[in-house]
Amino acid sequence: YNLSIGKLAFTKKGDLLMKTLIFCGTPRKQGDTMALVGEFTNHLEGEYKIVDSYDSIIKPCMDCRYCWENAGCCIDDDMQEVYDYIQECDNILIASPLYFSELSGQLLAVASRLQTYFCARYFRKVKPVEKGKKGGVIIVGGGDGSVENAYKTACRLLRHMNVRDIAPVVFSHNTNNIPAKYDLKAVENSRNLALFFSSNPSDKI
Repeated sequence: YNLSIGKLAFTKKGDLLMKTLIFCGTPRKQGDTMALVGEFTNHLEGEYKIVDSYDSIIKPCMDCRYCWENAGCCIDDDMQEVYDYIQECDNILIASPLYFSELSGQLLAVASRLQTYFCARYFRKVKPVEKGKKGGVIIVGGGDGSVENAYKTACRLLRHMNVRDIAPVVFSHNTNNIPAKYDLKAVENSRNLALFFSSNPSDKI
């Protein structure tokens, strides 16, 4: 399971300060999306884990409807570990390139496995994720299309994971001409997003 672990930060009691889960929807390891994710993680406190939607072994939802009546998901793959981390983390970031004004297809395939949370609320009438969280979205694009649809989709996914406070979208939307790492506004906003996550713990939201 291709889950990257970032730097750790501890309190005086030895407890972890903060945990952040990052869903990454780019196939380019050194591309524009990762440039902003890197800027974000460089200024982030605590532990972070990255779910690489292209390298992780995560099947899309099969619409088997197991979760209509049961907690969790019956597909035994890397998503089971992601479910566990969703329960315990404080923040969730969704980062993706813009494909036809949407999140990348591979990221949406991974995100389809959040269907179990929808079914928990609307069929089984239970709260699937107890811990409230903060959320953020990073989107990059070449300049054609709009970030609005992708941001709305990302926000919908975040809310299913009990994200209660979502920051404004961080975007670089002219990457065909100016790489994201040289987009000073996007770089600054990536840093500010890390500071937003690091401010107040999610259990105080």
